[in-house]
Amino acid sequence: MQKLTILLLSLTLLFSSCGNKAEQQLDVQQADWQSIEQAAKGSTVQMMMWQGDPLINQYMEDYVKPQLQQQYGVTLEISSGQGKDIVGLALGEKETGKETSELDVIWINGETFYQLRQLDALYGSFTELLPNNQYVNWQNPFISRDFQQPVNGMEAPWGNVQLAFIYNSAKITNPPASFEELETYIESNPGTFTIPNEFTGMTLLKSWLIALAGKGELAGDFDEAKYKQYSQQLWQKINNLKPYFWKQGQTFPATLSQLHQLYANGEVNFTFSNNDSEVDNKILQGVFPESSKAYVPKPGTIQNTHYLGIMKQSGNLPGALVVINFLQSPEAQYQKASPEVWGDGTVLATEKLPVEWQQKFSNIPARKNAPDRSAIQDRAFEELAPEYMIRLYDDFRTQVIEQN
Repeated sequence: MQKLTILLLSLTLLFSSCGNKAEQQLDVQQADWQSIEQAAKGSTVQMMMWQGDPLINQYMEDYVKPQLQQQYGVTLEISSGQGKDIVGLALGEKETGKETSELDVIWINGETFYQLRQLDALYGSFTELLPNNQYVNWQNPFISRDFQQPVNGMEAPWGNVQLAFIYNSAKITNPPASFEELETYIESNPGTFTIPNEFTGMTLLKSWLIALAGKGELAGDFDEAKYKQYSQQLWQKINNLKPYFWKQGQTFPATLSQLHQLYANGEVNFTFSNNDSEVDNKILQGVFPESSKAYVPKPGTIQNTHYLGIMKQSGNLPGALVVINFLQSPEAQYQKASPEVWGDGTVLATEKLPVEWQQKFSNIPARKNAPDRSAIQDRAFEELAPEYMIRLYDDFRTQVIEQN
């Protein structure tokens, strides 16, 4: 019996040392990149990301996964989830004392970054470990700060985008050129406008809030007095306009895809996108009418960067680093920059790239119905502190939706 017990114990230790916990064999902070790649080879990386766009999903399934397997021997498994799902999972794992997270890599924005930092659920600084970090445009404040928070190496930039209005030019000759003109449009065209009650809708409301306050007025840490002052103005405007919204403002689309469908069906004349070039790939998909166009109204809208993070309790740090480094590579960034693939703005300073990649980026197919990026840069608002987004979610529900 004693020999059997010893044998079982030995087998348990053997199997527990195998599998996907590559970081148990390697200190990634001290290792060279070749050793990290070697440790990652043959492992599986668990990633959670928003999967609400078929072209993004296709990019991950048909390009990213095969390339990771072919080039690095890494298997990428993707589960669907957004910020609230990631935060909920992190909170649950912390409360139960789980030693290894279900996730390795996560696609996050500044609100989620803030919440995960509160939970101490993110792995520490890692971007300096990535060879492709040398090409990242860290001099750009829209990249180096996430919702006014210094990234401090805890997030790897993945793409840079700006909120755009999308409209049907066959129905609207002169779209509202500013937030002030938008109010006039809504009153004059009842039932053709609404706001989605999700991230893109809240980004629209933040942009409107900045337009009311003045660019720079809300920069820095969250300011309760300023928020109350300008949000009250915003809620008053929206509640005055509510009878002219789609369905008289009695209901709001719960997802952006629902709003996109209303727009595609002709029920509303506007939809929105956090990706200023999305209109082109939605036309290519046959989702939006070919007469769709995108623009940025005065005085501007929020431009933000989306990031990749690593869970603190990741069971595969080498694999996570290899995946993120590939997603930041010139080849992967170039692939997704095409409007036919994703149309996601690159986070790389292309002038730092080897000449052949500079040429490739300069020859990316031109936008057709989306605004030229250089033409809207002067209308770019930096993201506000995360508390503004959290409060807008809550107050849109209590101050607008429940005020029927």
